[in-house]
Amino acid sequence: MERSGKRRALGRGLDALIPTGSPEVATSSGVTDTALLRIPVDRVRPNPFQPRQQFDDTELEELASSIRANGLLQPIVVRAKGAEYELVAGERRLRAAQRAGLQEIPAIVRQVGDHEALELALIENLQRSDLNPIEEARAYERLRDEFGLTQEQIAARVGKRRSTIANALRLLRLPQDLQDELAAGRLTAGHARALLSVDSPEEQRRLAREFLRTGASVRDAERRAQPARKQLPDANWRAVEDELRRLLDTKVRLLPRRDGTGKLEIEYFSLDQLNALLTRLGLRLA
Repeated sequence: MERSGKRRALGRGLDALIPTGSPEVATSSGVTDTALLRIPVDRVRPNPFQPRQQFDDTELEELASSIRANGLLQPIVVRAKGAEYELVAGERRLRAAQRAGLQEIPAIVRQVGDHEALELALIENLQRSDLNPIEEARAYERLRDEFGLTQEQIAARVGKRRSTIANALRLLRLPQDLQDELAAGRLTAGHARALLSVDSPEEQRRLAREFLRTGASVRDAERRAQPARKQLPDANWRAVEDELRRLLDTKVRLLPRRDGTGKLEIEYFSLDQLNALLTRLGLRLA
């Protein structure tokens, strides 16, 4: 029950991280769960769970200039780690404060374990930061795989539609080199979704090179990817399908591609039928 209560708090976003009432203070026995302190900047360690890998240098410098002029208006969130502190949320603010030359920084001290620190960091970034599409997809992936959240639950926590989560996760099906192009901003998420309509990784790479070379719009990319994906079988293909259906006594589909590759789909509708198919193919279940 305690765990589910924490997740409902996370669903409120930054309100779960930064209390809106009067902050509690640290006592001689240690810090409370919502202690507001001023702590030395050099005693704050980076967040090992930070999903964001790229920080815009111009934006950091602009924020640092604002901090020099006005101070840091919103505290970072940390947790105590021995004599030091580990960042939970607010890495842009911390980096900008370091650039601005601050010696101390206002911080909310939370008592959280590794598991909750990761979830807080992920959700804070997904709600507040302009992650690149791959960083965003990886964050959703971690919420799904490490916390067992469904797409609907992730959507509720970050305030987005379930289809947005699903489309982001699909980007991780691309080969790693194309994910790198997407993370670097050379390909957009729209181009990537067009590439996902193509089954072959090599064809995806060929199309990606073509998009980059020609500066194709997303609409052009979708049009160019479509012929590579769909090719209706001619009479000869249909004849082969018919013969396979007759021999195997089940539904069969041939899905040829333009590059000479393709798929052969054989359906079965019960384990008995699967065993019969395997016998016809000269195979046997162990």
